Amino acid sequence: MGQLATTKNKPKRSWLARMAILTFGWAFIVLGILGLFLPILQGILFLAIGGMLLSMESPRAQRIMDRLRRRYPTLDKTMLTAQKRTASIVQRIRGRFG
Repeated sequence: MGQLATTKNKPKRSWLARMAILTFGWAFIVLGILGLFLPILQGILFLAIGGMLLSMESPRAQRIMDRLRRRYPTLDKTMLTAQKRTASIVQRIRGRFG
């Protein structure tokens, strides 16, 4: 299994950053649930993104994501790829504006 960031070794974040992560995480979860019933939205994709965001701040969400990653190795591989892509995009954005 790959190494995603866990809540045990998470970096210190400001209150605003934590609230933003939790807000976006829950927003993606709600979109994912809607996407399960609406043909326009990709429900599973939004649920995965929301789970990844929430697992950055919540030990319970981290345990659920770890269990899902063990049960579905393809999901683990996809999540690691998405995390690497996201890190490179954030790094490029920081290079331009930071």
